[in-house]
Amino acid sequence: MLNMRSATADDDPDLTARARIRDAAIRRFAIDGFGASVRAVAADAGVSAGLVMHHFGSKDGLRAACDEHLLATIRRLKRENVATVAAGESFFHRFAAAEENAPVVGYVLRSVQDGGELAREFVDHLVDDAVVYSREGVAVGVIVPSRDEAARARYLVLSSLGALLLETALNPPADPADLAGIVRHYLVSSYLPMLEVLTEGYLATRQVLDEYLAHQSTPRTTDPGASRA
Repeated sequence: MLNMRSATADDDPDLTARARIRDAAIRRFAIDGFGASVRAVAADAGVSAGLVMHHFGSKDGLRAACDEHLLATIRRLKRENVATVAAGESFFHRFAAAEENAPVVGYVLRSVQDGGELAREFVDHLVDDAVVYSREGVAVGVIVPSRDEAARARYLVLSSLGALLLETALNPPADPADLAGIVRHYLVSSYLPMLEVLTEGYLATRQVLDEYLAHQSTPRTTDPGASRA
């Protein structure tokens, strides 16, 4: 199980049980989707279904707690990545540690696949957070500034999610419970081209961008035939 929070002897046992249930739910939802039962989550956590209800009130309440915790975890991991690069430290240890956070990836994918308003809100939160840590990266000099930080952040988030969704849809894992294996396969097949595009770019010149920017700054007319008159 993903160890998102380490309990200590000084912790309130009730709070420790709540965290254990939440982490079990994140992994179970990542594997089986949000159709997974409260009983299945309780079994994974080694508690009764009644204790799950005691802590979260309902399955919807449990999912809301998972959403909140996952968003905070992703935000922390991204900021740690930016800080690592800004400090000039090696990034490869984070590559190796990515599998440890496989339930995070699985949960996010299930949220998107589930669709609806909850998925939209979840992705919107991811985008909002991406804008913040992108600006932080720009401020410390590890990310180049954008003409539209919000638009770039949204594009990067949706591109990442789309690539993960397609990868798992076109190459479904033999064992859906092997979340680390799913992440490992994606990293091996995608990290090199992704890093090349992010660090070296793709087009040899900026001609297309310059043409687009010039087009955007050209006054528009409501008459499609005016330019041909």
